[in-house]
Amino acid sequence: MGWLQRLFGLEKPQNAEVNPAPQAVQEAPSSEVASATQSIPPERLGLSGEYDQSGLAKRVALAFDEDPQLDDVNTLWVAQTGSTVVLKGKVPSQEILNKMISVARSVNGATDVDTDQATIG
Repeated sequence: MGWLQRLFGLEKPQNAEVNPAPQAVQEAPSSEVASATQSIPPERLGLSGEYDQSGLAKRVALAFDEDPQLDDVNTLWVAQTGSTVVLKGKVPSQEILNKMISVARSVNGATDVDTDQATIG
């Protein structure tokens, strides 16, 4: 079972991206589209560019799904507090945790990664 499925009960949408462009409002004039797309903070950007309160956590989960080294870690959870990615639970090794931190930091909108609630074992 993948990260998105386990954490959010979601199958990966076909158009899902780790770092999508914000969706534009189709019927608005171009000047309004620019302001509408700029109004979604990067940490609230969903898998397909839509507004999503848990967008950053879902995109980090998608990034973990896309990394073969991380796809079988099922004792760790991903959450977010604002633009901070929170990793909590158990990871098999410091090497895996370091890889997860690196992947999480590479996701647009992530300003920090909190591992205070992650243990190795």
